[in-house]
Amino acid sequence: MSIRTLLMTVSFILSVLIGLVVSQSGAKATSKSDDKIVIGLSLDTLKEARWQKDRDIFVACAKELGADVLVQAANSDDTTQMQNIEALISRNVDVLVIVPHNGKAMAKAVEKAHDAGIPVIAYDRMITDCDVDVYISFDNVKVGEMQAKFLLKTLSNHGKIIRVYGSKTDNNAFLFKQGQDNVLKPFIEKNMIEVIHEDWAEDWKPENGKKIVNAAISLHGDNFAAVLAANDGTAGGAIQALTEEGLAGKVKVIGQDAELVACQRIIQGTQTMTIYKPLKKLALRAARLAVDMAKRKVIIAKESIPNGKIDVPTIAIDVQVVTKENMEDTIVKDGFHNRKDVYGE
Repeated sequence: MSIRTLLMTVSFILSVLIGLVVSQSGAKATSKSDDKIVIGLSLDTLKEARWQKDRDIFVACAKELGADVLVQAANSDDTTQMQNIEALISRNVDVLVIVPHNGKAMAKAVEKAHDAGIPVIAYDRMITDCDVDVYISFDNVKVGEMQAKFLLKTLSNHGKIIRVYGSKTDNNAFLFKQGQDNVLKPFIEKNMIEVIHEDWAEDWKPENGKKIVNAAISLHGDNFAAVLAANDGTAGGAIQALTEEGLAGKVKVIGQDAELVACQRIIQGTQTMTIYKPLKKLALRAARLAVDMAKRKVIIAKESIPNGKIDVPTIAIDVQVVTKENMEDTIVKDGFHNRKDVYGE
C-alpha cells in the first residue's frame, strides 16, 4: 500500500468516526495555516440598512478573530452576484458566505465553490437544490407564525386583511408565508378572517408593497382591519398607501426585521408590531462559524432544513415580538437601536 493510499484510508476512517458534523462537501484538503484567513462575503444588496448592519458586525467580528473579509454586493441581480462569487473564488478565499438574491440561482455558485475546494455558508437565506454546507438564520417559519398569532390577538380573531408577501426569488418569503398560513388557515376556513387581497412584492421593494395595498384599496375600498406584510420594508410601503387614504394609524400593520424606521413608526402609531431578529447574534455566530470552517474545525448543527436536494445542517437564532410596550426592554436595551433614534428625543 502506498503512503498516499494509506493516508487517504486513515482520513476516511477519521471522517466516519467524527459523526454529527457539518459536511464541508468541497472543503480544501488543508487550510492556509501560515496565511491569514480570508472570508468571501457575497451579499444580495446593501441598499437596506439591515444588510449594512449585518456586514459591519460580521466584518468586525471576523477581524477580531484574525480573518479578513472580502465583501461584494450584487444590487439584487443574479448575474452580478454570480460574477461576484466567481471573483471571490478566484481570490482563493478559505470559505464563502452567501446571502442569495435568488436561492435557486445560487446553487450553481455553491457547485463552483465546491469545485474549488471552498465550503459555503448560506446566511439568513437558504440556497436551494444544492449541497450547501451549512445554513445559519432565524426560524423563519416561526417568524411567520408569530406575526399571524399577534395579528389574530390584535383583531380578536375576526376581520378583513390584506397580505403582502415577500420576493418570490427569496426562499425566506415562502417560509414566512408558510408560518402565517399555519396559524391563519383554520380562521380563514371558518370565515373568521377574510383575505380580501394578496400579492408578492418583487425584490422586497417598499414601492411594490405600496402598489399592492393601493390595488387592494382600489378594488375593495377601505373596509379592512389590517395589513400583514412580509417585512418592515413592505410594511413601510403599505403605510405610505394607507397614509394617502387617511388610514395610517387606523389599520393595523404587521411587519418584521425591527428596522429603525419601523421602530419609529411603531412609536408614532402607524405600525403595530415588528419581529426583532437579533442581527448581532446572527452576524457574530456566522463570523465565528466561517472562521471555524476555514480552519476545518468540526462544526456541529443540531437542526436541519431540507433545501430540495439535502437536509442542510442548520443553526437557528431565536426571535422576539416587539411592540410599543416592550420597545425599551428589547430593541433599546440590547443596543440594536439607540433610544434617541427610536423615540426622536
